[in-house]
Amino acid sequence: MIRSVVRGFGAALPKRVMTNKEMESRVDTSDEWIVQRTGIRQRYIAGEGETTASLGEGAARAALQRAGLTPDDLDLIIVATSTPDNTFPATAVNIQNRLGMRHGAAFDLQAVCSGFVYAVATADAYIRGGLASRALVIGAETFSRILDWSDRTTCVLFGDGAGALILEAANGEGTNADRGVLTAQLRSDGVHGDKLYVDGGPSTTGTVGHLRMEGREVFKHAVGMITDVIEAAFEATGTTADDVDWLVPHQANRRIIDGSARKLGIPLEKVVVTVDQHGNTSAASIPLALDTAAADGRIKRGDLVMLEAMGGGFTWGSVLLRW
Repeated sequence: MIRSVVRGFGAALPKRVMTNKEMESRVDTSDEWIVQRTGIRQRYIAGEGETTASLGEGAARAALQRAGLTPDDLDLIIVATSTPDNTFPATAVNIQNRLGMRHGAAFDLQAVCSGFVYAVATADAYIRGGLASRALVIGAETFSRILDWSDRTTCVLFGDGAGALILEAANGEGTNADRGVLTAQLRSDGVHGDKLYVDGGPSTTGTVGHLRMEGREVFKHAVGMITDVIEAAFEATGTTADDVDWLVPHQANRRIIDGSARKLGIPLEKVVVTVDQHGNTSAASIPLALDTAAADGRIKRGDLVMLEAMGGGFTWGSVLLRW
């Protein structure tokens, strides 16, 4: 059978680092409060000339270089983002143009913090269906541009950045020993739409709006929803938590990450954590974490890797892949 195998990975971060100490000068908060409740110590903030598209392009070029490929070798670009450069055209088309790619297809996908998981699942469907042979999947965000910097409950949580994977078609035996995506589990429930949202949009207010969140409500649902899609992935593949080499979760909150791992019986030493360095970068958080752990040698060829995320909507999902 056809598998979607990881060929390359890359990341890009803004130049500016904003520490918790700097946050203390902006809003009524403290480094101790932020670290204790979230695990975040710093985040990257996009500056002048840095946009979702420019960061996405940087991550794409890093992935192409690592894979030994050029844009001519791609035939699909999917960008997961909630902070596009423009309402339209799609940021993916912008990145396609920046890369000098004049063929194939490119489009954006919006599932907030679950966006990268949704995008990998979509690329996998395209590849397995014969509609693409090599896909560039990017998670890129500039959430700093939609934050209310007077709201200390949200502005301390988020950061900017981009990460990318290149997936390509390869023949597999149809077993769990195959490299590539083994299963994807996606969920959503719009009844929770008022718990994490942006209070603006072209069709409602004609403005960009600001991010709003009921933190306790999100936290209350997070661990259960994450556990749901991971256990579904285990059931679909006949694997267990013991088989997983690395859990790469959405980097929203250290307490959610640790709580999910404990509930699933995955040792914390098998969990990739970058929330302390990046903050919550929404759709960019999983590919940024993948880039960190693969670049430093933790994630190796043949490792079984579980990706999971939950985001506004609510949306949530998992991808189980062999690296």
